[in-house]
Order: sequence, then C-alpha cells, then structure tokens
Amino acid sequence: MTDPTNHRRRSRLLTLGAVTGVLALTAAGVGVAQASATPPALSFVAATSAVTAERYDYDGDVYLSFDLGLHMIAGKDPFEIWAKRTGYDKPITAERVVVQNGKKKKVALPAGTVENFFGLKDFTTITITDEAGTEVADYTTAFCGNGWNSARTRPDAPATNPYPMGCNGYNPFTLGAVWGIQAGWNAPVPDQPEYVPGRPAFDLAPGKYTVTAAVNPAYRKIFGIPDASATANVAVTVVDASEDGEAGLARAMKADTREEPAAVPPAEDEHALHAGEGDASRQVSSYLPEFRAPAKRPATLRAAPSSGPKPDLKSLPAWGIDLSEEDGKWYVNFGATVWNAGTSPLLVDGFRRTGTDLMDAYQYFFDAKGNQVGSKEAGTMEWDPREGHKHWHFTDFAQYNLLSSDQRLAVRSGKEAFCLANTDAVDYTIAGAEWRPENTSLETSCGADTVVAVREVLDVGNGDTYSQSRPGQSFEITDLPNGTYYIQVLANPEKKLAELSTTNNSALRQIVLGGTPQARTLTVPPVHGIEG
Repeated sequence: MTDPTNHRRRSRLLTLGAVTGVLALTAAGVGVAQASATPPALSFVAATSAVTAERYDYDGDVYLSFDLGLHMIAGKDPFEIWAKRTGYDKPITAERVVVQNGKKKKVALPAGTVENFFGLKDFTTITITDEAGTEVADYTTAFCGNGWNSARTRPDAPATNPYPMGCNGYNPFTLGAVWGIQAGWNAPVPDQPEYVPGRPAFDLAPGKYTVTAAVNPAYRKIFGIPDASATANVAVTVVDASEDGEAGLARAMKADTREEPAAVPPAEDEHALHAGEGDASRQVSSYLPEFRAPAKRPATLRAAPSSGPKPDLKSLPAWGIDLSEEDGKWYVNFGATVWNAGTSPLLVDGFRRTGTDLMDAYQYFFDAKGNQVGSKEAGTMEWDPREGHKHWHFTDFAQYNLLSSDQRLAVRSGKEAFCLANTDAVDYTIAGAEWRPENTSLETSCGADTVVAVREVLDVGNGDTYSQSRPGQSFEITDLPNGTYYIQVLANPEKKLAELSTTNNSALRQIVLGGTPQARTLTVPPVHGIEG
C-alpha cells in the first residue's frame, strides 16, 4: 500500500567532489564540457572514475552515502518524454518529442517502456563486484531525466531549464508526466535499487568495489546511444564512518546534492517538514514577488468573467489508507488530493482583519495572456498556530467526509482549512500545466503570523495533497459498526470558488471496517484497478 507521508523512500546520496556550474563530465576519456559542433543526441557519462562512499551503522540501522556520479547529457536538442494514461484502467503510453526539419513531433515509444511515473523502466543496469571479482550486486534502475540539480554542461547551452525538478510519480492517481533534459544540460542517473518497504536498504560492507553501469541495449537503440559510450566503470571505496557519529551523518545527508525534493516530505523528517513554519523570511513570497498579495484588499470588485480561463478543481480518490489505534481509540488515516485540471491557476489572496487572526479571501481571474480581469469574494483564511501547521489556512478549499454504505454522513474530518501548495504533479501533459511550480512546500507557502496579506496558489496540472500525518485529518471510527463506508474527498464544498465545472469535485473511495472493538480491521478494495 502506498503511503502518502513516505513517498517512495530514496537513499540520500553523498557526492564527494561534486562538480558545480558548468560540469566537466567524462566518459571513455572524452571531455564534454566544451561546446561541440555536433554533440551526440544523448550521452551517458561518469563525472569521475573513483568515488568514496561513507557507511554509517547505528545498532544495525545502516545508512550508505553512495553516489557513482552518473549522468545523461542532451545534445543540440532537448531530450523530452511525455507519459500519459487516458484512464486509471488503461496502460501508460509514452512518446518522445523529437525535432525534424526544425519542427517538433512526437514519436511513440515501445509498449511497456513506461509502467509507472518514476521513469523509463530498467533504463540502466548496475553490476558491482568486490576485489576478488565476485559479483555482489546486480540490479536495474529507472530514469526520467528530471532533476532539481541539473546544470548546463557546455558554455553554449541555454541558460534555463524548463523541465520539472523531479519525477514525482508518488501519487498512485497521477495521470500524466513530462520528463526532460534541456539541450546541453545533464540529468543524474539513479544508481541504487528502488527501496521496497519491508526489505533491507541497499548496503555494501566496507571495502573496495568495481561498479559497471550500462544503459540497456533497448534504450541504446531507441535513443541512438553508441555502444562505445553506453557503459561507465567506477571504482568505489566504502569506508566505515560510524565513528563520526550523528554529526557526521547529518553532514553526509546535508551534502546530498542529488536528492530531489519529495512532493510531500517523509513523515519521519518531522523537524525538517515544519522548519520554515511561522518564519516570514523563509516564505516563497519573501523572494518571489509574484507570490506576494497586495497589502490592501481590492477597493472595488470586478465581477468574475463568465468565460475565459478558470481553474477546475478535481478530487482524486483517497489513498495511502490505513488503520491506527491510540489510547484505546481507532482511526482511519488517509491521504487526499485535489488538483487543478483547469485553464488558469487558482489564485486566492487573503487580507488580514486588523488585530485578528482572520483574513478575508478573494479569488482572482486572468485572461489568456495572464492579465488580471476580475475577482470575487471567496470566504476566509485563518491563522493556525498548532504544531504541524503554523500558517494561514484557506477555509473554503475542500472537505473530507466518511460516508455510510448508503452514502450518508457518518464522520466529518476535523480538517476543514488548507494551506494551498503544489505538492503533487498530477498531470503535466494538459495545456498550460506549470512544470516548475515554486510553492511546493507547506511550511513556506502560506505566510507567517506577522503578515497583513498572503497569497495561495494551486497551479494548472498540480495537486495539493494532505496526508494522515497532518493533525486533525483522521476519522475516528471507535464506535462505528463494522461494514462498508466511503471516504469522500470534496473540493470547493460551499462553491465559493468559481471554476470551469463543479461536477467533478467529489471522489469516493470504498473501505470496509471489521474486527472487534479491541482489534478493528480495515480492508481497502482497489479502485480503477489501483490498490494505493
């Protein structure tokens, strides 16, 4: 079962001697930092021929800082893949965008190339041998091309990268993704096996190893990667760094230059999750003017336009559902996502009532060129001082209900106000999708208690997920009888927001409660064939 508070756990990797700025990457002794008249369409390179990996062992809890420095580099044109499914019961299809005669066209990739939204399946094979030549590990890794720390690798490459900062396939109800490498830029290649809950994390004992990384033959053919430049060998020395203690481990994790930011940070990183809450200097609005609300509310309201771009809020079925018991009470925990499938961002500004912890909220509208053309009152925002929040909540965004088998209200979630943030990439293939949203973090997107106004935004193609780790969201089911129930995720419950349609605002997810008062059980049937 997928847990929205712990999207696929990824090993945090320590890069030693990391290359910054214009990368100087080499493969088979060929430098690629200099501009080339005819660079290959796609190159597989290693940044160095030897790395040191630090291993930390605390009473059997092992952490391995392991980075081979593998990269793909795009040639004169960007490397771009679009992956999409037309329904949750349909397979994911993928197309590559190519440039022919100066025009872009999409070319279908073979069926089965993409099975999920984490990337191209089995893109790379990693083989590890010890000093005696004995194979100690052999596995494949996926590759999507997106990376928050990508950089241009030659002086003539474009100055900016338009592609998303992560693969973001964590939400089981993702519909579409765009993966890419800007022309002349690099993208890190994953070099560790995918973490599977319940299985031991990837580990190597202290010692010397030889690692051979190879792009698999099918992808060499599809993307025109010559065999001679499709393999890289890296010498790895694993050292025991446990004696450095927790301070050394903290430095190693902080030095991880390849860890892409999770859509929703793991629940175990509770301190990091809320590190920016209540700190005005760490809010997105402190360095991006477009996220600053005006200091004063509009003197006059221009009516919401009857036509033109608008957001369209769609609810996804609840996911990551589980059962917990605390102090004799039973709770159903879940994650809930509402996303914007419309033609315009949802932009709501809040204006503080002087001397109170309440703001009046206004929704703003824009034409196809981005010009503001209207506004309307949209309820309120309130300051939430609780740990795990400490930001301004918009009170009219969504509602979570537990319905009985006849779909009557059984329990209403205490979660009734929301900090809007682009936590999940739900469908980046729709027109106008924002591939690189800035306000992706709950703790830095929704203001501090010292502000007089705040702006909250949900961009096109993006979703806002609240997980069971957020206080007040779980359903208490201690006294509910066994039977069938439905978790309802309801967007725009009071219809205070103007959107393209309100017919898609509700999503239901069936659950079945059983067991005894002392040992309740929970069954979650698949929906659309998805068990997440």
